[in-house]
Amino acid sequence: MVQGSVFPGTPASEFSPGSVSLVGAGPGDPELLTLRALRRLAHAEVILHDRLVGAEVLALANPDAQRVYVGKARSDHSLPQEGINQALVDWARAGKRVVRLKGGDPFIFGRGGEELEALVAEGIAVEVVPGITAASGCAAYAGIPLTHRDHAQSVRFVTGHLKNDSADLDWPCLARPGQTLVFYMGLHGLPEICRQLVAHGLPASTPIALVEQGTTARQRVHRGTLADLPDRLAAASPRPPTLIIVGGVVSLHAALDWFRPEAAAAGGWETREPCREALRAKA
Repeated sequence: MVQGSVFPGTPASEFSPGSVSLVGAGPGDPELLTLRALRRLAHAEVILHDRLVGAEVLALANPDAQRVYVGKARSDHSLPQEGINQALVDWARAGKRVVRLKGGDPFIFGRGGEELEALVAEGIAVEVVPGITAASGCAAYAGIPLTHRDHAQSVRFVTGHLKNDSADLDWPCLARPGQTLVFYMGLHGLPEICRQLVAHGLPASTPIALVEQGTTARQRVHRGTLADLPDRLAAASPRPPTLIIVGGVVSLHAALDWFRPEAAAAGGWETREPCREALRAKA
């Protein structure tokens, strides 16, 4: 068992009853979990988990823990955020050791800050266990360094989930040279992202990659330019989760592509439908 063989010196008492641990599960590969995340999963009594927490990660948790799915997909939330916040408070007040298990890192486009605020406001004991965010994990497994002296001196993490299909981002700032852009949740907004970056000054020939189901057996890296990637993806039918990387560092993928998906520890995610039509409609 995980509790006895791997962590003999970590008793359940360090995870107090009536407390909540906001845990980052990483980008998919269970071997990217932190040691503290694994400890908290081993002693959890209730686990509220997201859609992007894979079965391989959940398999490492206490088998007796109650598991509550609170995942969200595009326009399909199993439970509103306010309901998740209240559930965390209620389970903690019932005296349970509660893990809120979130894909990636809780504080990077994970709404972990809102959950922490709610718990602190209610006087609940809480901690945050950081996770490897998708930008770091998926870029590494795609052989795309986010910074490189020859290509990028800075990196920006940006939400690609454009509310009401609007383009309310600081495009002039995002279109500056010498940086890498990483868009989370940007699959449906990709055509608009490409259009806006070109309109605000980035060359249409700028390299761009979409990493599909990164760090898992379903990983695929789709490469192109701002001018042609949306059309290429319409034929490829990528399935979420995806991550978009823009900048000169993408050109290094061909030489640095080390990861072999067939040897992955994580199987990836089944999704209900490919996104071909959404990309075609916006292209």
